Amino acid sequence: MKAGRRRLRPGALLVILLVIVAAVVVATGILPAADAGALAGRTAPVLGFVVAITIVAELARDAAVFDVVAQHLARWGRGRVLALWGAVILLAVVSTVFLSLDTTAVIVTPVVVLLAQGVGVSPLPFALATVWLANTASLLLPVSNLTNLLAASRIGADPAAFLALSWAPALAGVLVPVAILTIAHRRTLRGRYTAPPQARPTDRVLFVVSAVVLVALLPLLALVQEVWIPAAAAALILVVVFAFRRRRALRLALVPWQALGLAAGLFVIVEAAHARGLAALLTPLAADGHGVGELLRVAGIGALAANGIDNLPAYLVLEPLAAHDPVALMALLIGVNLGPLVTPWASLAILLWHHRITALGVTVPWGRFALWGLVAAASTVLVAVLALAAVS
Repeated sequence: MKAGRRRLRPGALLVILLVIVAAVVVATGILPAADAGALAGRTAPVLGFVVAITIVAELARDAAVFDVVAQHLARWGRGRVLALWGAVILLAVVSTVFLSLDTTAVIVTPVVVLLAQGVGVSPLPFALATVWLANTASLLLPVSNLTNLLAASRIGADPAAFLALSWAPALAGVLVPVAILTIAHRRTLRGRYTAPPQARPTDRVLFVVSAVVLVALLPLLALVQEVWIPAAAAALILVVVFAFRRRRALRLALVPWQALGLAAGLFVIVEAAHARGLAALLTPLAADGHGVGELLRVAGIGALAANGIDNLPAYLVLEPLAAHDPVALMALLIGVNLGPLVTPWASLAILLWHHRITALGVTVPWGRFALWGLVAAASTVLVAVLALAAVS
């Protein structure tokens, strides 16, 4: 065997297996052609957005946009760790809301951890903040989470309809985890630090163009219904600029092949299961009214399923429980978005986050992660459901 040969990781093998099974399901007619066509029409824009926003985020990172933002945060903190903590929370929330939870897990996490290490502060609370908020802050807009994009058209005809139901539970999804982390790490957050010297981007043109594209893109993602269009335009602009300024950054790895394969495979397999009777089996569990107890039941089922099998398949499997009721569907999103904080596989963002912090020398034992995550998930889901009941 050649020394340079790379072995496929178990995660990649699982994705390949899912794609093969999905292809067989379609080819053999287990998923009827009409259902497959309808599924493709529903999910193609969603997957297109995932590809475009990932390319935008990766190229913006390569242009040092996130590094410069982190340096500004350090200076704005004026040497107070608590102020820096607030700035980092804001960065994680904005990144998650507009650029999706995986961007926060993959890109913001190392920036924040290196920032904390650079100023001599324990990176643990900052690392936990990024992974918790990557999940719990991902409820506000359709673009914040893949599950939201799938549910958005069933909740309302435009982003405003989604926001009308999501803003209150999304606020709870930010405030409750932040309060828990702030109290738990209050001693660490009382200290002071010395801001690091400012570093300049190696290519000023790439930095400015990338920053302008991001600033222009963020409001469009909140206002436009077909979010894949502005995201694709932003990705195209950056690809063209990078082709002239830094061609080596344009590589096939910019496309999130593994996430695409995982999502597409799950879409097909779960849709086939629904077509073959799974939806009928779930009928007795369907939401019945908008009472607090009923909304808690739907959210609780979603949270348990997300921690058991990952949040994306959990949503796909359970969607029929609330597919015709926007309020119940938002309760399900509360469960599958805010609840997956306990098990390592509860969301792809957690696994991506853990890989990043381990590479940076930060250790978070899974037992401790699960214990704190259980406290955060239970509290956040409860308060978010109460908030949803209040506004609906």
